[in-house]
This record gives sequence, C-alpha cells and structure tokens, in this order.
Amino acid sequence: MSTPSTTPSPAAASFLVIGERTNITGSPKFAKALKAGDWDACLAIAKQQVESGANVIDINVDEALIDGEATMVKFLNLIAAEPDISRVPVMLDSSKWTVLEAGLKCIQGKGIVNSISLKDGEEEFLRRAKLLLRYGAAAVVMAFDEQGQAATRDDKVRICTRAYKLLTEKVGFPATDIIFDPNILTVATGIEEHNNYAVDFFEATRIIKQTLPGAKVSGGVSNVSFSFRGNNPVREAIHTVFLYHAIRAGLDMAIVNAGMLGVYEEIPRDLRELVEDVLLNRRPDATERLVKFADELKAQQGGASKTEQKEDLAWRNASVEARLSHALVKGIDQFIEQDTEEARQKYPRPLDIIEGPLMDGMRVVGDLFGAGKMFLPQVVKSARVMKKSVAYLTPFMEEEKKRAIAAGGAARPNGKFLIATVKGDVHDIGKNIVGVVLACNNYEVTDLGVMVPCDKILAKAREIGADVIGLSGLITPSLDEMVHVAKEMKREGFTVPLLIGGATTSAAHTAVKIAPEYEHGVVHVLDASRVVNVVSALLSPEQKPAYLAENAAKQERQREEFHARRSRKPLLSLEQARARKQTFDWATIDIPRPEFLGTRIFSTDQSLNPQLSPLNLGDIVAYIDWGPFFSAWELHGRFPQILEDEVVGTEAKKLFADAQKLLERIVSEKLYTARAVIGFWPANSVGDDIEVYADESRSRVLTTFHQLRQQLEKARGSVQPLSRRFHRAEGQRPPRLHRRFRGHGRTWRRETRRRVQSETRRLQRDHGAGARRPSGRSDGRVFPQAGAHRVRLRQGREPF
Repeated sequence: MSTPSTTPSPAAASFLVIGERTNITGSPKFAKALKAGDWDACLAIAKQQVESGANVIDINVDEALIDGEATMVKFLNLIAAEPDISRVPVMLDSSKWTVLEAGLKCIQGKGIVNSISLKDGEEEFLRRAKLLLRYGAAAVVMAFDEQGQAATRDDKVRICTRAYKLLTEKVGFPATDIIFDPNILTVATGIEEHNNYAVDFFEATRIIKQTLPGAKVSGGVSNVSFSFRGNNPVREAIHTVFLYHAIRAGLDMAIVNAGMLGVYEEIPRDLRELVEDVLLNRRPDATERLVKFADELKAQQGGASKTEQKEDLAWRNASVEARLSHALVKGIDQFIEQDTEEARQKYPRPLDIIEGPLMDGMRVVGDLFGAGKMFLPQVVKSARVMKKSVAYLTPFMEEEKKRAIAAGGAARPNGKFLIATVKGDVHDIGKNIVGVVLACNNYEVTDLGVMVPCDKILAKAREIGADVIGLSGLITPSLDEMVHVAKEMKREGFTVPLLIGGATTSAAHTAVKIAPEYEHGVVHVLDASRVVNVVSALLSPEQKPAYLAENAAKQERQREEFHARRSRKPLLSLEQARARKQTFDWATIDIPRPEFLGTRIFSTDQSLNPQLSPLNLGDIVAYIDWGPFFSAWELHGRFPQILEDEVVGTEAKKLFADAQKLLERIVSEKLYTARAVIGFWPANSVGDDIEVYADESRSRVLTTFHQLRQQLEKARGSVQPLSRRFHRAEGQRPPRLHRRFRGHGRTWRRETRRRVQSETRRLQRDHGAGARRPSGRSDGRVFPQAGAHRVRLRQGREPF
C-alpha cells in the first residue's frame, strides 16, 4: 500500500478544530463540574481547549436536571469576561431551541448554532432559519428530515441539497453561513450495515462541497470511534485517520478534543493500516482484526486481555455454569451448543438455563461495557453467543409447551415487549441490543424503530397486547418526550410497566420527572444486559409486587434527595410572606411628577429622524455602574473604594484609567449610537400585582404585572418584598409614576447605584430602619423612578 503524501493540502491548512470538552455529553469532567456549579473548573476546561488549538469552542449544557437556558447564559457571560477564551468564536450546541435562543441573546460576536434540521418539517426549519438570520449566526444543518437520520451517501446528499435550496432560495440565508453535518456515525460495531458509514461520510462530503457552493461541512468526530470506548489510544488513532481522509474529501471543521489529536504519520503503521481497513471498509474482517489489536494493546498497557487465546483451554475444566458465562463474556461460540446441552441435562427446564447461567454471563458483559472495559463489537458478539444458545434450547421449550397443552395446561408465555426510540430521536444501537437480548430469551419483541410518535407507540401496544413498553432515547429532548408518553399512558388507562433506557436517561431523572406521571411502574434500565431480569420480574405474578414496591421506594428516596438539594433555604408560606409586606404612609411622601406621560425616544444621532429627543454620549458616561466592570476583570470590591484597596487598588486604578481613555475616544469620535425609549405611566399595587394605567384618571388599565411575594425568609425585622420596588396600594394617594425603558445592543445602566442607595436611605429615614429597597430587575419591564434603567449601545444602525 502506498504511503499518502504528508504535504498539507489547502483544505488541511484552513481546517477548523471545534473543541468538544465544554460539551456536557463529550466530557465527563465538564459534566461533573457543571452539575456541581464549579464554574472555575468549567472555565479552565474551556481555556485548555483554546490553548490546545481549538479555533471554536462547542458549548452544550443539555442535561435532564439542569436548567439549560439559565446555565447557558451564565456560562457564556463568564466566558465573555475571559480574554483567553473569548478570543475564539462559540458554537452553541443544544437539542433544545429555547437554549440556543437564550445563548444567542447574550453571545458576543458572530456565533454558530448547532443545530437545525428538517426533522420537524419545513415550516419549523424555515422559522428557525429566519431567526438565525436576524441574530446574524451561522447554522449547522444536520442531515435529518421527516423520515429520520441520513446514514447512506445518497440520503446525506439528498437532505443537504434540499436544505440548501430552502435556506438560500426561501430565506435568503448566506451560503457561507451554512455548515452541513452529514452525520458521522459509529463504525466497527459488529453490525454489517454499519461498515460503510465512514466511506458514506467521505463521499457525501465530497459531493456536497462540489454541488452546494459556499457551504461548509462539519461533524462530531468522537461518534466514529464510540465502539472502542475505554481504549483512548485506539480512539485517538481512529480520529486522526478519519480526519486525514475527511479533510481531503472537503471537511472544513470538526468537533473533537483539541488536546487529543495525533499526527497521521506518527501513528504506528500496523495500527494505522488496521484503522484504515475499518474506515475505508477494505476487508470483511476489518472490525475483528482491529478489536483484537485494541485488546492486545490494552493488555500491553497493564490490562488483562479480553481476546480469546485459543491455545489456552483451561476454562473448559470449570463447571458448566462457569463455561457458559465465560463463553458469553469472551464471545466464544465454538462450544456453546455442547455446553448448553450439558446444562439442559442438569436443569429441570430449558428456561432455567436462560434465567440462570446465561443471564449471569450477560450481567458480567453489561458491567464490563458500562465500565469501558468491553467494546461494542464484543457486546454484539456476546449477544450472538446468547442467541445461539437460546436457539438450541428453543425446540426443547416448544416441546415443553406442547406437552403442557396436551396435559390440559397452558403454555407459559414469556411475554410481549414493545420498544421504540421516541419522537425526535434517531439513535437505536442500544435499543437494538435490548431487542436481541430479549428475543434470545424467548420474548416476542416488536421494535417500532426511531422517531416514533406517542400515539403510534400506544396504538401498537394495544394492537399487539404488549405486556411491557420500552422507550429509548439519546438526546435531551427525548427525556421530555418520555414524560409526555407516560402522561398519555395514564390518560388512556394503560396498566403495563414502562421501561426507560438510553444514554441521556438516568435513575434520578426517571424518578423525578417520569415516574410521578404514571403509577403502574416506571423502571430505569441501566443497560441491555439487565433488561431480561427486569422484564422477568415485572411479568412474574410472584415477583412483580415486591419488585415494584422496592422500585417505588427507591424512586421516592431519589425524589426526596433531589428536592432536598433544591430546597436548602427555608421558605415562608405565601400567607406569612404577605403578612410581612412593607407598608407606607403615602400621604406624607412627596412624589414628584414626571414632565411627560407615555413614551419618548432618545438618540445620540438625530440625522435619520429629527423627531427623536437628543441624547448625549457624554451624559451616559456619568451613569455607568463600574461594579460589573471590575468583576469581569476579577477585581472584586465596591466602586469607588476599590481604587484605594490595599490588594487590588493599584491594578484597579490602571484599569479604570484605561477605561476612561477609551470612553473619551468613544464620546469624542462618536463610535456608538445610543438610543433609548422611556415611558411613564401611573401605577398602583393591587394585592401582589401591579396595575399600569393609561392616564392619571386611572380609569383604564393598560396592563397588569402579576407578581408573587418573595418567600425566601429575610433577616428578622425585615419585610418580604415583591420582585418590583415600591408601589402604593389601590385607594391611596397616587404614587410616583413608573417608566418603561427598552433598547437594543450592549447594555449599560441608565442610573447609578448611588441614586438607588440614596432613595433607600430616604425611605429608611422617613419610615424606619425596616424599610429596605427590594431587589429590582432591569429586563425592560416597569420600574419606579429609583430603579436601575438601561441605555443600550450598539455600533451602527438601530432598529427604531
């Protein structure tokens, strides 16, 4: 075989590395830090990716028990304050559109959204594309459509071509902002139809680059090597070789661990050739040869080899149970029928063999795979050994049924199992293994495939008389769909158990979110090897009550632990909080009246619209809140005291001086156009709500802001405020008027904290020390005069 040229191609020179370690599904370390709220650790991981050569960082915070929108915004804001990280663009990665849009609203510079697709239909695809166009973001377009995920070359090209025409012709989306992801799928799984997945990707990429001008191609590289999870040297070699060929086919960028990429020429020749045999599908035994090599490599590094040594048959001297288990774990089918027959002579019934030594071996397989000590092809081989043993036993089980029926009894059915990957999800490797394992155990399995809507699942379950329903999913939105299915099962009167499985599922999420919606048993199944024991217990009249009781008690503990973590601070009852509300004698307070009612628009540039009220950039400078500015630079303290701080004062002065110089330049050169909308309206508090009126007659309500009294207990002697500031009660003397303030672009406070503090001191002076300024919000809603208002600055044009 000739050695490929080592001269970098133009494509390789412009190739972009998208760091994957800030993706909760791509980095256990990042996932652990994010769940623990360790933001410093999260930032350190992002910084490491940039330092390792990432040109873009991929940020994904999708997890069942995490508030995706708030977490994405928090992390992006922290990144914006880190110069070493924020110098590279950000790819917002989520299966939830709301999370993507929350990120788009606070991202700086031009971002990339991963992803949109046609799986929800053209109308939704175009709607999201138009929003991305307004946000100015590039879009990763997945090769999905209404029929599912594209696996073959032709399907990849067909879907991407359709999406390209819709985006460029119907939306006017710039072709250069389109990034196609034609789906990098797992190879070397032991399943024959997966063997050509890498070749399909290379060929589809080449065609897309030739036929869809301007478009880019990307993909998640770690998917291709998932079957070798736990063997990093082999996975890194697969990634390096895959990128070598993909870049030459036209791949522009890829999501990959920037710190764990090798050099193609430095991969040992024997390993590189084995990897290329797999990726290029050059020989039918490529997977087995690479698995054997990977196993031997792991043994050389100190791990026990899992490759069967044919010359070592010492295990044949063990008991028949041990031999059956060994054969399953090692994937050896040479002696399986012989050992199965020996076991049949020993056990009263064939089913006892399946439920005994065979399932004991499969449990070991599941544990090893879960720990990363077995690879997916080996698990598939184990399932095939299991199937061969069960196939040998099947005629004897059928004969047992016939004898039972002839004697006037009824054949004992194992049960009917319905399984499906839920709507919106196309992943099915784990589901397929579950089906194989159950079928091997004489269960009648109906597999509905992927992207199956709830109504189809339940209709089919009724049609076949399913004894158990199983739901599978990999992406985060699948978890919400599973909750929906559970609710529908309850609504439609189902009583069969519901099994939950898949990579993103967890026992905690099942207990907290799904189980409360369905009362007839919701069980989380960790992996395929355990499913037979679970189904067997659920279908056994003797075992089912105790099993469900134990499962329910465990889930109740998980819910209590979850709620305990979320409820660390004591809450007052709503009645107690309302009893502690703050009161004022409005008759004694001098409330100034604004000079106008309604709205007024201000701008520093009146050339386009002379009717706008004048606004001076220099006037805005005086109202900047410098606290967040210093915090962003990791200098903590109150302004202006921070300038004289013993520890950070010197650096704070230098930073403040630099900021003043930049502000002077902004004002003198008019680098920004500032615009603002201010509105004043009369307002009353009515109970916990705020009514805003059209005019001072207060006869017509413009709108009502529905509030909830804060229930977190304050310090003794203090009051329980609303989320707004001070409002008079209905029927009292009219209070100060309130103003609505809205803008676009970068955000600066309109009034300083000094003014708010001054208002608070006046209130405390007039009404006692217990009067405190409740925490307000600056989100474009209604505020009182002492509130923190905003002017938004944006370079260039404004949408007024």
